[in-house]
Amino acid sequence: MRGFNRFYTRQIGVLRKNFLDSPYSLGEARVLYEIARGKGATTASEIGRALDLDAGYLSRVLQNFEKRGLIRRTPSANDARQSHLSLSPRGRQAYAPLERRSQGEIGAMLGKLTPEDQLRLIAAMDTIEALLGERQDAMPAAERRYILRAPRPGDFGWIVKRHAELYAQEYGWTEPFEGVCAQIVADFASKNDPEREQCWIAEMDDENVGCVFLVADSDTVARIRLLIVDPKARGLKLGARLVDECVALARRSGYKKITLWTHSVLAAARHIYKKAGFKLARSEERISFGKPVVSEHWDLEL
Repeated sequence: MRGFNRFYTRQIGVLRKNFLDSPYSLGEARVLYEIARGKGATTASEIGRALDLDAGYLSRVLQNFEKRGLIRRTPSANDARQSHLSLSPRGRQAYAPLERRSQGEIGAMLGKLTPEDQLRLIAAMDTIEALLGERQDAMPAAERRYILRAPRPGDFGWIVKRHAELYAQEYGWTEPFEGVCAQIVADFASKNDPEREQCWIAEMDDENVGCVFLVADSDTVARIRLLIVDPKARGLKLGARLVDECVALARRSGYKKITLWTHSVLAAARHIYKKAGFKLARSEERISFGKPVVSEHWDLEL
């Protein structure tokens, strides 16, 4: 973490005396940016919260900007104690070169990368922000959105990889579990009836967060396979939605029954199946994937 911080602060020039060879420090430039971004509807309190700045330091920066004619204060119509901040014409003139220089430096940095690596870099930044920031945790589950779609190139590889990673982390399952997943995916990818069999990929913020397969066991029996919900998408009732899609397709396709194979340790999945109307048909104790497990077979009569 510290190594990355040293690299990144050097990369963006945080430790230089002046930001982007301007007369302003990084802190002053960030305050200018927040005022420009707010378009006249930003208060000092909001800037302080957004940048986590000491109130005394921020007050001195704003006073200096005001003396230099860079900003204007407009009393708030809703709170006489607050003023809305905006850039004056002189302030916009001072800020414009900063914006151009910043865009230019970012463009030069990204220009060294292939389009694919640019996407990887942006995705990595988004991941860091989501994990260390408050964006996902602070957002109510009901406001987080996902979509269901058909698989695209690369999705089948993701399914196998994510299953292997999550089940190793959460249940300690090792080989041949990954091989089992790979075989299921390979069978579907090489031969499937698109009218009666389907794979759904759940996507949120341009990232895969879940999947499920409905495949034919016979002309009258369908099977649910490889249901998974990534931890970042749990709490959204995504697992139930994926199972509901399977049941709906099975009914439309004329199947008489849906069956599935799971394990007693998979409590969340078992709850979803039970709520959807599946009944436990049989179970058996065995050693699978390097662990003692209770294997279960569940059925739903349609």
